[in-house]
Amino acid sequence: MPPVRPMLAKAVHEVPRAPGLRYEPKWDGFRCVVFRDGDEVELGSRNDRPLTRYFPELVDLLKEALPSRCVVDGEIVIVTEHGLDFESLQLRLHPAASRVRKLAEETPASFVVFDLLALDDRDLTAEPFAERRRLLETIVSGEFARVHLTPMTEDPDVAQDWFRRFEGAGFDGVMAKPADQPYEQDRRVMWKVKHERTADCVVAGFRWHKDGKGVGSLLLGLYDEAGTLHHVGVASSFSVARRAELVDELAPLRENALEGHPWRRWAEAQAEAGGRMPGGQSRWSAGKDLAWEAVRPELVAEVRYEHVQSGRFRHGTRLVRFRPDRTPESCTYGQLEEIPPAELSTLFGEVRS
Repeated sequence: MPPVRPMLAKAVHEVPRAPGLRYEPKWDGFRCVVFRDGDEVELGSRNDRPLTRYFPELVDLLKEALPSRCVVDGEIVIVTEHGLDFESLQLRLHPAASRVRKLAEETPASFVVFDLLALDDRDLTAEPFAERRRLLETIVSGEFARVHLTPMTEDPDVAQDWFRRFEGAGFDGVMAKPADQPYEQDRRVMWKVKHERTADCVVAGFRWHKDGKGVGSLLLGLYDEAGTLHHVGVASSFSVARRAELVDELAPLRENALEGHPWRRWAEAQAEAGGRMPGGQSRWSAGKDLAWEAVRPELVAEVRYEHVQSGRFRHGTRLVRFRPDRTPESCTYGQLEEIPPAELSTLFGEVRS
């Protein structure tokens, strides 16, 4: 019975090559444990937030594709010909039922299954992953649209190829799972290898930490070919001591910061040019305080990021160091590595159609 806390993974920098490992692509979507008991289908999230109301189109699909009584672990994704679209997926978490129905028709979700926790009256969580995968392959076929069994390999070289080749399609990386591992809720007993790169960005502002005692995040910008500074994301996750240090380090840049600041009239600029600017209403976190403090855009920060989507860093970045040797004007989109999309039609029939 729900809730079930999904089994988690520890981050590593290389594809592990220990004996007895199984490898899968790491999907860029919403982790979801599906509970089916006859006509009842419940979609549970990693944080115990029910997802059922946000993805009504998946309920009917999963009734067709899954056995009448089972619990499976997987990922909700939105598939396009250009790859997985996490931004459209986030838009699905809307409070209005009418909006949810409209988006379910316009951007229907798919479900990728990668583990089996229960089947009929049998609790499988104590079974080794190899056995759970064997049983999973007997109940999930490729005949149902938008419900897929994740690829798996025992060959680390194939996993390394997936890590490189599928990145442009929006994949997060590669998972490595011990074949003899039972399903342990909320424990980091698997491994994940994610893409990480660095970029030099302009620090053009910051937000206070929620406790009001230090810097919570740095607002980052990159210049386009026309010389416009776009907001591309934030650097965050600072220690308490580092948050206080950043207040002192940024203090000189706060003086007269708005005089000639490229984001001073961000609202008008966003409306007129469609640029990416900070301070707007968050589409994901209604009511969240997005007030920000400007600093003169003179400081360059090297940050570590995973990948870019729609001109922005897909996740929050990590500050590596400040770069006094770099000029802000040199921080352009041109430094970001472009990864061509991989062909997804071998995995997703919905791309072919």
